[in-house]
Amino acid sequence: MIVKVKTGTIIGIDSHPVDVEIDTAMGLPQFSTVGLPDAAVRESRDRVKSAIRNSGYRFPRHKVTVNLSPADIRKEGTAFDLPIALGILATEGILRQESLEKYLFIGELSLDGGVKAVPGALSAAMQARETGLEGILLPRDNALEAALVNSIQVIAVDYLYEAVEFLNGTRHLEPTPSPGDELYRRSLAADIDFSDVSGQFQAKRALEIAAAANHNVLMIGPPGSGKTMLAQRLATILPDPTFEESIEATKIHSVAGILDKNNMLLVTRPFRAPHHSISDAGLVGGGHVPKPGEISLAHNGVLFLDELPEFKRNVLEALRQPLEDGVVTIARSSATITYPSRFMMVAAMNPCPCGYFTDLRQTCRCTPQQIRQYRSKISGPLLDRIDIHVEVPSLGYNDLAKPSVSESSATIKKRVDRARSIQKERFGNGRHTNARMSAKEIKALCPIEPEGLDLIEMAMDRLGLSARGYTKIIKVARTIADLEEETTIESHHIAEAIQYRTLDRSDV
Repeated sequence: MIVKVKTGTIIGIDSHPVDVEIDTAMGLPQFSTVGLPDAAVRESRDRVKSAIRNSGYRFPRHKVTVNLSPADIRKEGTAFDLPIALGILATEGILRQESLEKYLFIGELSLDGGVKAVPGALSAAMQARETGLEGILLPRDNALEAALVNSIQVIAVDYLYEAVEFLNGTRHLEPTPSPGDELYRRSLAADIDFSDVSGQFQAKRALEIAAAANHNVLMIGPPGSGKTMLAQRLATILPDPTFEESIEATKIHSVAGILDKNNMLLVTRPFRAPHHSISDAGLVGGGHVPKPGEISLAHNGVLFLDELPEFKRNVLEALRQPLEDGVVTIARSSATITYPSRFMMVAAMNPCPCGYFTDLRQTCRCTPQQIRQYRSKISGPLLDRIDIHVEVPSLGYNDLAKPSVSESSATIKKRVDRARSIQKERFGNGRHTNARMSAKEIKALCPIEPEGLDLIEMAMDRLGLSARGYTKIIKVARTIADLEEETTIESHHIAEAIQYRTLDRSDV
């Protein structure tokens, strides 16, 4: 007897349909799994046997063959346990086969028959909706996550026997209600604010410009000047994510298996700050079993790289393509996987190895050669992809002790939102910003007054800017003009944009 059960396998961040085909035949007791299973899937035979027996059901005493179709896609993870067990029970007549046709099934089984959470439940629920199924049956710990997908039933179970009784019609289980709108409308009050930062008005201005159009930023300053503090508060002035952006970011975190059970929907933009010892696979994604890296976990949010020159050279160079394309492609012999990685990069570094080259209060002990070697750890092509370089000087006692009036994040965010709305009208797409303008769009949408063109020519000659550096100046100037609600890029907009190319100038 052959039984088919619908499930899915995660490739990248999407779930792809897989049919679990169960065949029982006369012969010596044997359990074999075919269809490119990995080690975790092959080991499911022991979990499934124990779960079925400890749930009070009999396990077939003859040959059982499990085929995972299509057989040319590698199957990974423990989410196949539940559909395999239900298929075996259906071949024994314990479960009605027709009841399996309405749902998609995922879940890991424990030896006592418990159904445990698996990564990628949100993607699986989306697959169930797209393939026209009535719903999805899955572990209770994954229910709220899957319920973000509207128009399908989400049936949550704790044990294998609950799933069997529900499918046989002897147990009633209420579908998990969708919490999506409530979670999205929920206001999460931030406990950090730009008003916490004393002084640093130029750095705040640079971050406001960056937030207005998703420009990448590099902050250069001595230790303790507030670079990390500024970066952590950047997310508080970014535009609120749309529901679609929240779902997209949540799906990536779900596939990575790091979704917070208490916050199933990411209603704020992600902020990721990996340590400088991270590997290239940890940053861009990959591994033996490919997983999203930090740049994908920061999708639609902020990636903060503190102590930028301390990152390995190959790790930093791996950022170049994702910064340009907004996606990262990982090629393996078995498959090629693409993860979204449209993030805003904020980096911080000291001006020299000891950190005090620009500090007026501390003496720098570094030689010019040491400073050049330190800064050369960041390649020219990577620097070209960073739109804004800004110096963050150290603060004295008077700057820190005396009361100062500093704008709140809410005030700055209003200007950022207005600039984003101007760009939305300009490009007709809420996700397209000045930072993503093409060469054709720059020519069509960035009118510059003659004095501004003269300034750019002078900067090109004196700073030796590349073609990419030239376009970065125009893009940043376009954003500055948008913040002032000006249609034409004026000379002072260009002048301010040129100031944000600090590392293009030779200081040593």
